[in-house]
Amino acid sequence: MDWLFDLHNWTALITLTTLEIILGIDNIVVISILSGKLQPHRQQLARSVGLSLALITRILLLLSLSWLIGLTQPLFTIRQNNFSLRDLILMGGGLFLLAKGTREIHHAMEVKGMAGAITAKATFWSIILQILLLDMVFSLDSVITAVGMAQKIEIMVAAILIAVLVMLLGSGVISRFIHQHPSIKMLALSFLLMIGVTLIAESLEMHIPKGYLYFAMGFSGLVETLNIMVGNRKVATALTPIVDVEKHPPKP
Repeated sequence: MDWLFDLHNWTALITLTTLEIILGIDNIVVISILSGKLQPHRQQLARSVGLSLALITRILLLLSLSWLIGLTQPLFTIRQNNFSLRDLILMGGGLFLLAKGTREIHHAMEVKGMAGAITAKATFWSIILQILLLDMVFSLDSVITAVGMAQKIEIMVAAILIAVLVMLLGSGVISRFIHQHPSIKMLALSFLLMIGVTLIAESLEMHIPKGYLYFAMGFSGLVETLNIMVGNRKVATALTPIVDVEKHPPKP
């Protein structure tokens, strides 16, 4: 237990926890979109189960580091590009996100009056299965980052546990905000496409700094949030004279 009294270990824990929370933003967006296909009373349960599965997946990957290292061993080569099992998993996850994002945008924009039918088709366990498969994809980056940042397995597990708990607490607020505002939901769907392209690029050894991705997501979200606030204020201002007239009708 001597590592508990080492300042360097605490610095690594705080730094790694912060990075894990940042890396979990795209995971929360995906879980929010997928759980939104369910009935309202089951969405929170789906988010909780999904994030719990993410926690279990990441800890299991940490406890099997030898297998994790084997994921990066080349399986075959195409045009001087080596492909490992990790690359294939990332590419599969990226293609799934591109297909899922495109399909959801199509239903949101092209299909009219079928929201209830679409929701009815989505079963709880089918959504959980999709979340589990995507958790495995996102867990690879998360665990590889943890291994590179810390040397002790206790620090890695503690950082991932804290990060997932923070994500669990914030997922409900983020999910409600996304689904209450159609423009934010459309923005979140575009983030799915962006994340999918990033995963495919990673599988092809074209590394896109995650800072660019998160800055674009954060800046777009901030601008649209300000647009919503300004729009709500304009609506409130426009309704104020009507309310005043109703309370104080003009004298005859």
